[in-house]
Amino acid sequence: MLADVNDSAARADNARADNARADTAPAAGPRTRLRREPVSDQLFTRLRSDILGGVLPPGDPFPSERELSEEYGVNRHAVREAVKRLQQARLVEVAHGGRTRVLDWRHTAGLDLLVDLPEIHGAAVSPAVLERDTVELRACIGADAARLCALRATPDVVAAITEAAAHYAEAGPDLNSLGEADVAWWRLIIEGSGNLAYLLAFNTLLAGALISVETPPLDHRAGELLDAGAHIELARLIASGDAPAAHAHAHALLSGAAH
Repeated sequence: MLADVNDSAARADNARADNARADTAPAAGPRTRLRREPVSDQLFTRLRSDILGGVLPPGDPFPSERELSEEYGVNRHAVREAVKRLQQARLVEVAHGGRTRVLDWRHTAGLDLLVDLPEIHGAAVSPAVLERDTVELRACIGADAARLCALRATPDVVAAITEAAAHYAEAGPDLNSLGEADVAWWRLIIEGSGNLAYLLAFNTLLAGALISVETPPLDHRAGELLDAGAHIELARLIASGDAPAAHAHAHALLSGAAH
């Protein structure tokens, strides 16, 4: 379904297709026209929403190139590009010579999907549940990163964490400024943990604004953000190398946002 295109003529056709307007569609009378923008991106977003919202259930055959081309009024190159991205996101399984099938995204997708879920209408996960799950993930990563940081951080990193905590209150009382200072401080701790997986997860959550100053809502995080003393104490525990106490203190600080 996803043919390789190698010659220059095909590449030129690809460029035209990806920027085509809906009026370049097949003459078959599409049911759902796409807006005037790169159609492969738009089609990918539509199809991803259908998969995550259950319109295209797991295990079902995925619509064919011809069906999608006719329904959305786009040429087949745009369809191939959209399906390729769905495959890369592990939302569909492309069977060459057979029908492409919808995968169960809960079993196959990665953490990067968290970035997009809040924007998808009809997704199987409610915003409240997603917020709760993100807060719990944040608490788990942050607490263990603090533990590892107490064991692994270099003197320079410990000094940076301690200094940032000492000046943390200066960002207040504005919650937005405190939120920015908090994110910067936690980045030092996670980097100090030496755990690349934690750092990449942190980056993914930040990219989706899932642990920004607005998620969870500021009123839910006000106690955490305004507690400069707790930040200073965690920095002290990390500096002293008390890994169990650093873990417990960080978890208590972060899980307060969940209640």
